[in-house]
Amino acid sequence: MATVPLRSIQGKWVMACTILASAMAFIDATALNVILPSLQQHLKATGSDLFWILNAYLLMLASLILVGGSLGDRLGRKKIFMIGIFIFITGSAACGFSSSATMLIIFRVLQGIGGALMIPGSLSLISSSIDEKERGKAIGTWSAATTLVTMGGPALGGALADAGLWRYIFFINVPIGIMVLFFLAVKVKETKEENNTGRPDFLGAVTIAMGLALLTFGFLRLPDVGFTNIQSYGAITAGLLLLIAFIIIEYKSRYPMMPLGLFSNAIFSGANLLTFFLYAGLGAGMLFLSLNMVQIQGYTQLESGLTFLPFTIFMVVNARFAGSLADKYGPRLFLIAGPFLAGTGLLLLSYIQQTDGPSDYWTTFLPGILVFGFGMSLTVAPLTAAVMGAVSDHFSGTASGINNAVSRIAGVFANAVFGSMAVILFTAALNKEIKTLPLNQQQKQAVIAQTANLGNASVPEGLSIIQEKKVYAAYHTSFIDAYGKIMKISAGLGFLASFMALIFIRKPDLKKKENHL
Repeated sequence: MATVPLRSIQGKWVMACTILASAMAFIDATALNVILPSLQQHLKATGSDLFWILNAYLLMLASLILVGGSLGDRLGRKKIFMIGIFIFITGSAACGFSSSATMLIIFRVLQGIGGALMIPGSLSLISSSIDEKERGKAIGTWSAATTLVTMGGPALGGALADAGLWRYIFFINVPIGIMVLFFLAVKVKETKEENNTGRPDFLGAVTIAMGLALLTFGFLRLPDVGFTNIQSYGAITAGLLLLIAFIIIEYKSRYPMMPLGLFSNAIFSGANLLTFFLYAGLGAGMLFLSLNMVQIQGYTQLESGLTFLPFTIFMVVNARFAGSLADKYGPRLFLIAGPFLAGTGLLLLSYIQQTDGPSDYWTTFLPGILVFGFGMSLTVAPLTAAVMGAVSDHFSGTASGINNAVSRIAGVFANAVFGSMAVILFTAALNKEIKTLPLNQQQKQAVIAQTANLGNASVPEGLSIIQEKKVYAAYHTSFIDAYGKIMKISAGLGFLASFMALIFIRKPDLKKKENHL
């Protein structure tokens, strides 16, 4: 398959289209973390609803992104990429018009279907179109540019949410998507594997989607009904069995969406384990950091979004440079140091207690965000380059789909497990706090009933002013306690990701890669 230099006209159009399309998908994820308080208020959403709004999108990505990568390889990468963009912007417009949490969850599913076809197409187009000698640099450019745009998502989302215009986070995708579709149609050439005639593995896709959905449902129901209720243990058990069935289906399938043979490559397996642990920690850390800032520390949603600017600057300055150095020296050192620093940043953030708001940002949140951002900036491009470099070119779409699926599965895991854990930890801490409060048993039960709303818990009616203040303080103290524990676990996942790199990541054996795959 013919490739082109990064600086050629064709190369530049490939980069521009993949960057803009990817940015649409990623910007919603980063912006949503910041606007969750607005969604909770305007759509009357519970804490569980918020996690479903996040997970409805991630579930579809995690289950169908593998099919998306395979379809691109077989039917044409540009064609599937364009279909994905169209579905995504249709879903985005529908999300913008949603009048309830349930409607938004349903249309986020549609967005996820589009994203599953669109996201693997971006890296697959780059890998199949750009000359191999410049591929790491191209991926670094893609990482830096998409990160610049997507990490601006929190600031944009915060500004729109504070103005009561959170719906425009979804509407903004429509003109961008239409523009990308036009330029893809007239400027970018099609690429596909001519000898790849296999059928899409829809049975595998349905199995993993149902498995992940049941796991999510089981974990999110856990705080309300307990583990002894069939809604929790039954759903979790069924979800695990379906994931095992998915592995069996992939093993026996003639055309698997996730070829298990790829995982016999230690670098590919290690990079995906690293991805899972790092992005689970990242997802939980970013989510609870945003909730803490807005609901507990008194930041506006715009101020919360702006606090991530140092993270953005590091990603823009370092990502492409790290990608180039990974081309020259190999990704191992970056994939050891980057996740370790990211975990250290999350650990620093876990020790933050009640602050005086944005005026304390420079001595409280900023140091942790700087270390966290620097670590992630060293990781993103080398990690992607390691994944794509571990397999032969005709598996580029599948490899991209698998790695993206792993990162989304990590996000589902973070939202479901950490969402459930946060409610349990918040409830446990609040139970200790209210023991000393001047409340009767009925009032205490009303206070505890609010824990499902996490930081948005409201003070029950009928309390005196003094009681209200003490309950309000108990909510804050308990949430900060739960936040600290969640962030420490997230940090541990970052350190575990670093350990995966130490064990598995080596310089690729090109002969073995070609012969084995």
